[in-house]
Amino acid sequence: MKAVELPKAYDPKQFEDRIYQQWLEEGKFKPAEGKEPPFTIVMPPPNVTGILHMGHALNNSLQDILTRYYRMSGRTTLWLPGTDHAGIATQHVVERQLAQEGLRRQDLGRDKFLERTWQVKDKHHDIITDQLKKIGCSCDWEHERFTMDEGLSQAVRESFVTLYERGLIYKGEYLVNYCPKCGTALADDEVEYQELGGFLYDVRYPYSDGSGYITVATTRPETMFGDVAVAVHPDDERYTHLIGTLIDLPLTDKKIPIIADSFVEMGFGTGMVKITPAHDPNDWQCGMRHGLEKVNVLNPDGTLNENCPEKYRGMSAVDARSLVVADLKEQGFLVKEVVHNHDVGHCYRCHTVIEPYLSNQWFVKMEGMAKKALQAWKDEKVVFYPKRWENTYTHWLENIHDWCISRQLWWGHRIPVWECQDCHEIIVSRDDPSSCPKCGSKNLIQESDVLDTWFSSWLWPFSTLGWPEKSADLKQFFPTSTLVTGYDIIFFWVSRMIMASLEFLGEVPFKDIYITGLVRDKQGRKMSKSLGNGIDPLDVVSLYGADAMKFTLAYMATQGQDILIDMETFKLGSRFANKVWNAARFLLMNLEGVELGDIAKVELNTLDKWIYNQLNEAVAKIKVAMENYKFNDGAQAVYDFFWNDFCDWYVESAKRGLYSENPADKQRQVTILLDLLAESMRLMHPFASFISEEIYQKLPNVDDQLIESKYPIFQKEREHTDEAALVQRMQEAVTALRAMRSELGIPVERKIRVVVKCDKNFFASEFFAEQKALMATFAGASSIEVDSSDTIDVAGAFPVAGTGYEMYVFVREAIDVEKEIARLESDLDKHDKNLSKVMAKLSNEKFLQNAKEEAIEKEKGKKAEFEEKIEKGKKHLALLKSFL
Repeated sequence: MKAVELPKAYDPKQFEDRIYQQWLEEGKFKPAEGKEPPFTIVMPPPNVTGILHMGHALNNSLQDILTRYYRMSGRTTLWLPGTDHAGIATQHVVERQLAQEGLRRQDLGRDKFLERTWQVKDKHHDIITDQLKKIGCSCDWEHERFTMDEGLSQAVRESFVTLYERGLIYKGEYLVNYCPKCGTALADDEVEYQELGGFLYDVRYPYSDGSGYITVATTRPETMFGDVAVAVHPDDERYTHLIGTLIDLPLTDKKIPIIADSFVEMGFGTGMVKITPAHDPNDWQCGMRHGLEKVNVLNPDGTLNENCPEKYRGMSAVDARSLVVADLKEQGFLVKEVVHNHDVGHCYRCHTVIEPYLSNQWFVKMEGMAKKALQAWKDEKVVFYPKRWENTYTHWLENIHDWCISRQLWWGHRIPVWECQDCHEIIVSRDDPSSCPKCGSKNLIQESDVLDTWFSSWLWPFSTLGWPEKSADLKQFFPTSTLVTGYDIIFFWVSRMIMASLEFLGEVPFKDIYITGLVRDKQGRKMSKSLGNGIDPLDVVSLYGADAMKFTLAYMATQGQDILIDMETFKLGSRFANKVWNAARFLLMNLEGVELGDIAKVELNTLDKWIYNQLNEAVAKIKVAMENYKFNDGAQAVYDFFWNDFCDWYVESAKRGLYSENPADKQRQVTILLDLLAESMRLMHPFASFISEEIYQKLPNVDDQLIESKYPIFQKEREHTDEAALVQRMQEAVTALRAMRSELGIPVERKIRVVVKCDKNFFASEFFAEQKALMATFAGASSIEVDSSDTIDVAGAFPVAGTGYEMYVFVREAIDVEKEIARLESDLDKHDKNLSKVMAKLSNEKFLQNAKEEAIEKEKGKKAEFEEKIEKGKKHLALLKSFL
């Protein structure tokens, strides 16, 4: 064989893009024939409105690990990628662009506006797919889908019409969450609540007979023009005699009744609540119970409408509030106003304050579907990892409301409903109708609203595979295997996918649901533009490489916990990749002139058997980790085996054979090392895909590509527990000697002499004697003598205890004990003085009151540092003095 030259420095830029392109061109991501059942995973589709963030990087890195693991395990594997049209978000982007040009969407018209939106979609789609490729996602791009492509549009229409035919879709007047800025209704889940400062106003409502007045508390006096009653609790003795009394609505000529309803809190405010059914969810329910009129006082743009006195019409709700309060004050209706903070709903997209708004919308009845989805969970047809997220799932399903699916937008799936303008027949159709089936008129107008984005996304696991057609993909790959997603969309998306799948196909869309943690900064804060603490995945790839990013994220992805990172964190993966590169480079440069042997015929010694045993254990750990979605355990097993077992112990021990003058010894050692290196690359490929492939393709003992090779499996014949126990005892002895050197401050360059006295029945005594030269190398010893017959004099040596043996280190031969004691005493004196200065500062009240928080924290850090140094110094001093 010839030596293989790897570049001296690990530089992922030299091969990551090249290797990805090779995989792509050779179709390595396509599902290949393999073991059943297939492993299928659908990518949560990123919105076509921006670029990937670290949450996407985490999510897709973990999906890639699963996909590569099961692909190498021999299962037919499909990872299906795609993007989401993101109705409100994408339309918002385009409308912002138009605003900069002084235009509104209405100026363009629907068709031209949609043309412009498709251009934005195409641009962002290309950015997102390029990023996914850059981070190494091994998804099958030939299966890529978009939520508004032709096939998915057909699926959306089929699902709408089917639900309508089953009586599960209806249109009705209802109080919805309405965003005046986006101009559309929002589902309850799309409303984000935040505390805002405001006022609670006590307002007088006079009795209509002029005999006095009542006082009503409200936070939104501008909605009083929609009041249709004032409610009191039926058990509130203060007011029972007033039930049925008419009162005047201030600033208007309307008269409204006092009614009784038990939803009123007697202890809040005055115990009297104005009822505005068109602008408050509780009032809406109250109005339904009492058959009250619903008076809407808002226009779609959030301004007051014709149901208000003329002077307030056309004003925004905020402006109107100020004027109404001023008028109430002037006319003697305002009793008082007090500061009152309360939670206010905001649009999740543009953060405008949400208005409860009465309008005609399309809804899906959810109760029946929710019961089926709950039962599927009870029957363990779906399992959450970690299990605690099942509480979020069940709580939402048990408290579900009908789903408002219509949106007053132009970008999205237009609702497939038409109205005949001549006979007013409503037509719900899978195909665009050309004439009215009732009267034959061609004068049909389609519903202008579009469907909620989630209405296409809830079909994602099966619409992407060809449903409603009975496609080959649907037959082979559905139901899918695993969903990897974030906890913030368990109700938006996860629950709805399960409901849709049960409704349309009669089975769950996936069994395993792995919920990732959030990626946060080192202070535990969520990454956001406003805080400026986000990390661009492409910046990580540019600096450290895609492997370093994926390995770091997997290593830190402890199930059920958020991940706290900064840019420095990715050095973990980078250091590991460097270790892999340097180890491979070292081995490959030592092949010159060696003839490769047959690994099956090589006779293994104790250390060889131990390393194969460790490989076997790593394989078993990774299998358990993958099956239980414990990515950190899998990454840890790869790290521990390659860095600790293989590099730090085995390769060091193998150098004797590698540098041997005996060709047979060298051939034997090289054959084993190359076999282990190939196995190691297979082992780590899911976690560090590019570097493992780059090294694997240079190995002389393989003839395939790593991505399509077989993942290592647990092999009974590789179980060598006796040999593992021997090596483990040797490692314990070496580790104890290293710890002693550290405790005594013996420099690396100073060699120590060691005698090991073994107990009579110590099972590893022969192995220790056999490997004493190796142990000496590991421990930095000039020599290690193994004495089983108790003949060597160890007087004056420092004892280091072990189980079944005791080691004696001749410390005085390595260091000048008296000199070292003097140095330590001097250091301790210095540390004591420094600690005293710090303690004086920290006990100074003036310093604590005037210093910045950072300065105080810095001093506390110094205190901890000096205390640690003093503690260690005293321990070392006591040890050294024991030699005197």
